[in-house]
Amino acid sequence: MKELINSPLVHVCLTLLVFIIAKKLQKKYKSPLLNPILITISVVISFLLFTDTPYEDYERNTQVISFWLAPSVIALGYALYSFLEEIKADFKKIILSMLAGSLTGIISVFMIAYLFGASKATMISLAPKSVTTPIAIEVSKQMGGIPSLTVAFVIVVGVLGAIFGQTYLRLIGVNDPKSVGLSLGATAHALGTASISEKGPDFSAFGGLGMALNGVSTAIFAPWVIKLLLMLLY
Repeated sequence: MKELINSPLVHVCLTLLVFIIAKKLQKKYKSPLLNPILITISVVISFLLFTDTPYEDYERNTQVISFWLAPSVIALGYALYSFLEEIKADFKKIILSMLAGSLTGIISVFMIAYLFGASKATMISLAPKSVTTPIAIEVSKQMGGIPSLTVAFVIVVGVLGAIFGQTYLRLIGVNDPKSVGLSLGATAHALGTASISEKGPDFSAFGGLGMALNGVSTAIFAPWVIKLLLMLLY
């Protein structure tokens, strides 16, 4: 029985079934709290705890799902190409806004963590919270952070952005597809972009652009900003 529960078939079917059900519930009730990713994560964690299954086993058994993450992100390039002229027209504005957003995200979370008395390692681990996991892990490793903690922060930020991001932007009067896409892509990476993908190709395109540009700028500037902040604070 234990072998069956811990098999790739069970883990893959469980993950996909829960996600599909959660997606239907979200579509029916239109509630941001019924985010499919959040529900799936919650159910999978509960299942692993209840069955005393190591996460490493689940990760290995569901590689057939995780494999598609990279191709799905790369596929956003097609949507970007479709809006290439619009991107060219606003290129300077986009670059400046993404740079400002990246630096603000790094500095703000670093200072908030410092004011709450967090350790240096925790502050460093928090700094790259808004980019995709591979980039965040490398920045964290390079600066002396805790990669596993960084991964947790990246997931939390992505889920919160996917749940509340669109609602917050509507409240402050931001409805333009470019602005929404760039904002959620830059702050909530792939999860934020996925949450607006059904609203139209323009949302997906600019979400992918925001995710890519913030990832690049964070990889370049985060180490320098972190070093400077540590020098000023300590």
